[in-house]
Amino acid sequence: MENKKLTISVIVPVLNEEKNIPVLYRRLTTSLDTFNYEILFVNDGSTDKSEDEIQKLRVKDKNVKLINLSRNFGHQMAITCGIDHVMGDAAIIIDSDLQDPPEIIPKMIIKWQEGFDVVYGVRKERKGESPLKLITANFFYALIRLLSGTKIPQNVGDFRLISRNIIEVLKTSREYQRFLRGIISWAGFKQTGINFTRDRRYAGNSKYTTFAMIKLAIDALLSFSFLPLRIASILGLLTTTVSVGLLVYSLYVTAEGRTVRGWSSLIVTMLFLGSVQLISLGIIGEYLGRIYEEVKSRPLYVVSKSFGLNARSPKNKRKNQI
Repeated sequence: MENKKLTISVIVPVLNEEKNIPVLYRRLTTSLDTFNYEILFVNDGSTDKSEDEIQKLRVKDKNVKLINLSRNFGHQMAITCGIDHVMGDAAIIIDSDLQDPPEIIPKMIIKWQEGFDVVYGVRKERKGESPLKLITANFFYALIRLLSGTKIPQNVGDFRLISRNIIEVLKTSREYQRFLRGIISWAGFKQTGINFTRDRRYAGNSKYTTFAMIKLAIDALLSFSFLPLRIASILGLLTTTVSVGLLVYSLYVTAEGRTVRGWSSLIVTMLFLGSVQLISLGIIGEYLGRIYEEVKSRPLYVVSKSFGLNARSPKNKRKNQI
């Protein structure tokens, strides 16, 4: 298919990125100059001049579109909003911090034209990131692959191309606790990766705090695995076995007329059993909390204003009513 007959949508979640937006736009348009394109910025509750910078771009380029969310709903929800509204034959998800290079987008498009529905960027080198972050990231991906049974590629973020097939799957998947790269892997279809070097952030500070990263990891683990619940059951079985053994031993020494002195061991055992119970209740509580969020069936995000969108933009509706 000729390039000018294709429309490529670019989804850019934005949170306080006023200094990065003009540079990102220049690099995106250079990479997409042989294609019809739309660039959809999703302003996720920015408090700086990000919206003003995007509006300046809209004045000179009708292909730039903007959605303002009513507050900060989070990175995954902002991407979801973009996916719900794009009109292209394929969509590129890219952050606005310029760590992911727009220059490899044409390579992604070539792979898509070869028949792949997902083309993700694989971080072969990550500049400016601490050894601790690299170690924890590798551990997280190894753990999620082990527990979930879903083949989520390692060293891969949200930077990727997704076809219209994947877009339609994501528009019907309305779970509240979202881990999009996991859902995309779960969806199947033909997927491949392209290696790239991840740059340092161009300007500003990362919006992914340690707490946000931990929350994303927990969402990923609990959304794609029931193993934590099974671990709680296994721990309960093991502690029951140990307790029965201790009971038998206690009866034996009592029958022998020996004094059972083990105060320390008794306290340790009680604390151990109590800890296992609390951990088990915590795991169950995490799953119950997610069920509670789904039952409320609130919209995933709220749009306050939009600019340049097609009139037939979809409604943000939860389809998995319980």
